[in-house]
Amino acid sequence: MSLLAEDTEAADLGLRWKPGFAALGPAFLTELRPTPLPDPYWVGRSEAVARQLGLPAGWHESGATLAALTGSLPVAGTRPFATVYSGHQFGVWAGQLGDGRAIMLGETEGGLEVQLKGAGRTPYSRGGDGRAVLRSSIREFLCSEAMHGLGIPTTRALCVTGSDAPVYREEIESAAVVTRVAPSFVRFGHFEHFAANQRNDELRALADYVIDRYYPACRNTERFGGNAYAAFLEAVSERTAALLAQWQAVGFCHGVMNTDNMSILGLTIDYGPFQFLDGFDPRHICNHSDTSGRYAFNQQPNVAYWNLFCLAQALLPLIGDQEVAVTALESYKTVFPNEFEGRMRAKLGLPEAAEGDRALIEGVLKLLAAGKVDYTIFWRRLSNYMADGNLEPVRDLFLDRPGFDAWLLSFSQRHAAADRARAAELMRRSNPKFVLRNHLGQQAIEASQQKDHSGVAVLLALLQTPFEEHPGADAYAGFPPDWASTIEISCSS
Repeated sequence: MSLLAEDTEAADLGLRWKPGFAALGPAFLTELRPTPLPDPYWVGRSEAVARQLGLPAGWHESGATLAALTGSLPVAGTRPFATVYSGHQFGVWAGQLGDGRAIMLGETEGGLEVQLKGAGRTPYSRGGDGRAVLRSSIREFLCSEAMHGLGIPTTRALCVTGSDAPVYREEIESAAVVTRVAPSFVRFGHFEHFAANQRNDELRALADYVIDRYYPACRNTERFGGNAYAAFLEAVSERTAALLAQWQAVGFCHGVMNTDNMSILGLTIDYGPFQFLDGFDPRHICNHSDTSGRYAFNQQPNVAYWNLFCLAQALLPLIGDQEVAVTALESYKTVFPNEFEGRMRAKLGLPEAAEGDRALIEGVLKLLAAGKVDYTIFWRRLSNYMADGNLEPVRDLFLDRPGFDAWLLSFSQRHAAADRARAAELMRRSNPKFVLRNHLGQQAIEASQQKDHSGVAVLLALLQTPFEEHPGADAYAGFPPDWASTIEISCSS
C-alpha cells in the first residue's frame, strides 16, 4: 500500500506531501488517525509559519482546515502516524515511550514535518488520554514562536485550536491541539529505543536516514577514520552545545530535559514546564515536578552532556569503539563555553574577544545573582545606557551600588576605544526587550479560557520581533507582578 493516500472526505491544505520518516516502515511507527474533537475554534495562528509551509493566502478561512488541524477531518494526501521511542526520564531509564499524544500528518515537499499535538490516544499513550489542555498548548505555541524570534533553534507552531471537550488533569480543563512544524521530530530517544532492544538493523536504518537527510557531510568526513556514525555523534554534540549556550545566554529554563525531549537536530523541542528567568537565580527550578532540582537552570549544560552520553551509548553498536564514541563527545566541552562566551560578549556589546572578557562576564553574573536582579530588564537597560548614556535606570536595579560601580568601571574601560553606537546596536540585537514571562502567558491563557484570544495575538506579535521597541507595549516588558512567583508549572498538561 502507498504511504500516501487520498480521502474522499478530506481537507486539502494546498500542500504536497512525501513519505519522509514514514518510509522507514512499521518498526518505527504506527499508522492511525487523530481522534476528533467537537466544535473546534481558532485560538492563535502564526502567519510566519504558514508562509514557511507554503500555505495559500486565506488558508485559515476554511472550516475544513480548522477541523483538519484539530484532528476531526483527514488531511488530503497524508497517512498520519505516531512514532515509537524510549528514553531516560529524570535520569532513570523509562523504557518504551513514544508519541503518546502527537500524531504526525507527514512531511511536506518543502521538507517540513507537520504534527498535531493533543490529537488523541496512540499505541504509546501509556494509559493517558492523548490530549493536551488549552493552557499548555498556548504556552507551547507562543514559546515556539518566541524562541524563533530570539534566533534560537526550535520547533515551530502553526496554530492552536481549541475545543470545549473536557480534559481531566488536576481539575477539569478544555482540550486544545497545537500544530507543530519542524524539519524533523527525531529525538535521542528514538535511537535509545532500538539500541536498548538490540535491534541493530533498525538502529542503523534510523541513523542512515538521519545522516543522509540532515548530516550528509558525515558521509565524506576524514574524522574518526571516516566513521560516519562517530562524525554524526560529534555533529549532534556540537549543535546541542550551541543550543545550550543560547538557552543560558537568554535565561531560558527548559524544565524537563529527558533524553526523549532532546532533538537530534539541536532544536528546542517539547515546551512543557519552561520559564524565562525573572530575577536571576542560577539555581532556579522552573518545573514544580522536579523535586530534586535535576533540571535547574545552571544544571542544563551538564544535563545536555549527560544526555549526549546516553546517545553515544545508543550509537555504540554502529560506531564500534567506545573510545571513539567518547572522543566524539569531547567537542561539547569546548563548543559550549566558546559559544556561551560569544553570546555573552555580544550582550555586552563586544564584537571581538579580548583578555579579561571572561572575568567581566562572570563578574556581572555574580552581581545579578547576588541581587536577584531581573535578567531581561538588566540587559535591555544596559543596552539603552550604551545608546543614550543614561546610567540611572541600570544602577537602580542594584542594592549593591559599590559592587555595580566597580564592575561598570571595568565595563567602561573595556569599551574605552570602542564605537559606542556600534556597541549599542549589537547589544540591542542581542538583548531582547520582550520574552515570554510566565505571568504574561498566564494572563493570555486566562483570557482565552473566556474565549478572548486577543492576548495571544498581541503576545505573538511582540515575541516574533522581541528586539524591536514596539512603542506602547512597555507594559509587556516591565517587572513581573508579585503574584507571578506563585505560578507553578509542572509536567502535567
